[in-house]
Amino acid sequence: MPLTASQLVLQAKQLEIEAVQLIASRVELADLIGQLIHALQRERGASSIFLASGGQRLAAEREAAKGEAICLEAQLGERFASQLGSGHMASAPMVSLMAWVQLDLATLPALRMSIDQCQVTAIEAVAAFSRLVAALLELIFHLADVAMYPGISRPLVAFVYLVQGKESAGQERAVGAQMFASGTCTEIQQQRVLHLIAAQQRSFQVLEKFADPALLATWRRQQTSPSVAALEQMRRTLLTTPPGAPLDSDASEKWFEVCSEVIASMWTLEVQVVHGLRAACAARIRSSQADLQDSAGLLRRLLDNPPPHTHAVERFFDAGATYSGSAPVLPGMPDASRSPASVDAATVASLKGLLEKQSTRLAQTEIELDAARRALQERKLIERAKSALMARMGFSEDEAFRALQKAAMDNNRRLVDIAEATLSLTDLALLAQNPPPDE
Repeated sequence: MPLTASQLVLQAKQLEIEAVQLIASRVELADLIGQLIHALQRERGASSIFLASGGQRLAAEREAAKGEAICLEAQLGERFASQLGSGHMASAPMVSLMAWVQLDLATLPALRMSIDQCQVTAIEAVAAFSRLVAALLELIFHLADVAMYPGISRPLVAFVYLVQGKESAGQERAVGAQMFASGTCTEIQQQRVLHLIAAQQRSFQVLEKFADPALLATWRRQQTSPSVAALEQMRRTLLTTPPGAPLDSDASEKWFEVCSEVIASMWTLEVQVVHGLRAACAARIRSSQADLQDSAGLLRRLLDNPPPHTHAVERFFDAGATYSGSAPVLPGMPDASRSPASVDAATVASLKGLLEKQSTRLAQTEIELDAARRALQERKLIERAKSALMARMGFSEDEAFRALQKAAMDNNRRLVDIAEATLSLTDLALLAQNPPPDE
């Protein structure tokens, strides 16, 4: 039996509900990944001081962070299994990233044992933890790359860049902790800290653009806190000490404490964003489910908003209307019966009101969704360009990013434009002419 219009409109609404439920399930997975990242970041920082001090400092903090991370690792494995179940529509790239994360998680017991026995250096441990967090961040980014809706798209982008900026802050905590605990610094370590500070600034600029007013107010209030001021002061100590000169190793725990306070404030923001995303998804699902109970209302709304072309057809065949001498055509399509310079005034008049109403309603939504997609796409392009340079020209990640930055400045082009050009083999000459500056 053929489906009726009422059945079809109900099916359309049901598909909308399922799409939002998919986003909601991915928000929950991203939240759990964010919790694991937070625990691993703390374990990484404590491990850095533990190793640099020869096992004398932050042993208890490291054990506490490790226990929390192990618990969350098990939860993540269970969540991966549920995501592969029916109804979650896991994509091939998403499942591949899950596999990559699982491979990295499988290396943690051996890494932790090596740290227990002080068989790895602090910087080696920091790098190992950071590789795992990078894979988790990539999975979060993929989870956010879904069909978006008003009220959901902007906080989702804000979440991605908040987590990314927080990871740069976590790496800064670990690198700085190693420098203080070892009692000395090198120029390379100072450059790493500078790059991590710059990475935070870039991420938080995007966060400010996509944050809602309440989140933005909280963020700006946090930037005036005593812990941020203390961090800036300790940064100056790290960055102005001549390479090879001694650092106060007793300051390592103070550095860890100050950085942890700043990162904890970022964590409260992350929790706030996730709470808002949950509420937005739940509200949209409730609204759509209520609509399902009113099939007549859904059908009435459909009838009240017909395709624009039908208005032109009705006017063309209206016995009381003045014949315009032209058959109606689809909006934006040329009318072969008229000269290019002429305009079908009757058709325009019949469509104008409806199009203006629809444009007003959709304009803000389209701007919002386009901005969200563009922000995510630009990040993807820049990351791909960095990977291409690392593979083709042997650059480190820092060198690849600085090469892109320098090429953008020297050629007066946007960073994303340089990244896009870099992904073409023929454009590598541009970067070859603009190598990254020496450390």
